Amino acid sequence: MMTEQNQEGLRRIRRALLSVSDKTGLVEFAGALCGFGVEILSTGGTAKALRAAGIEVHDVSEVTGFPEMLDGRVKTLHPRIHGGLLAVRDNAEHMAVLAEHGIEPIDMVVINLYPFEQTIAREGVTLEEAIEQIDIGGPAMIRSAAKNYRDVAVVVFPETYAEITSVLRNANGALPLETRARLARMAFARTASYDGSVLAFLSMVKHPEIGQQIKRTGTSGGIGAVAGGGGGGGRGRPCRGGTAIPAAAVRRIGT
Repeated sequence: MMTEQNQEGLRRIRRALLSVSDKTGLVEFAGALCGFGVEILSTGGTAKALRAAGIEVHDVSEVTGFPEMLDGRVKTLHPRIHGGLLAVRDNAEHMAVLAEHGIEPIDMVVINLYPFEQTIAREGVTLEEAIEQIDIGGPAMIRSAAKNYRDVAVVVFPETYAEITSVLRNANGALPLETRARLARMAFARTASYDGSVLAFLSMVKHPEIGQQIKRTGTSGGIGAVAGGGGGGGRGRPCRGGTAIPAAAVRRIGT
């Protein structure tokens, strides 16, 4: 199966996966996508919000054949999702593999990540609470879609919904390559920023029971330098039960 693409690199959006923490503008954007005949896949709270607004949604678990598990840690990490995102539409072998395994292409992902930065800026947050806000499936889907931007659109900021809707309207439900490339750049910038926040935070968290071992075995510029140096001096901010989070980490990431 091949998809049509004209001189402007237009790709029609037929199937989209929506999974967001920030639901600003979600219902309106999903409604617009439905208006273009787009099939909507979704997860958890996003699917619930869309159904409450009367929008038809297919659960990702219907696609993967697996329920969400491990307290929501595993939802979308599955070949039926990432195969649908990563397959090159003009590669006959890729499309044959999708057909062989019954995988349908996904043409757009709409994702914003767990609110890690906001969580660690909260007074009294525990390390365990912060860890649970490190998104895994979201960045994985963002990166898969962005890598394959020649075929897939990736949307990470609610502020872009209106513009994307306008472009879709002008192109009869398709997006040009120029738009998809720009969205991919925004997506990689977002995941880089997000991962940087996680790195900065974890580099400043003290683990006295393992920190000395890392320092002893680490070499200059290796894991010991990052973990040992980052967890050094400074006063930790108290938090509710669990490991204290250094105030410096919160200031550095929360700004």
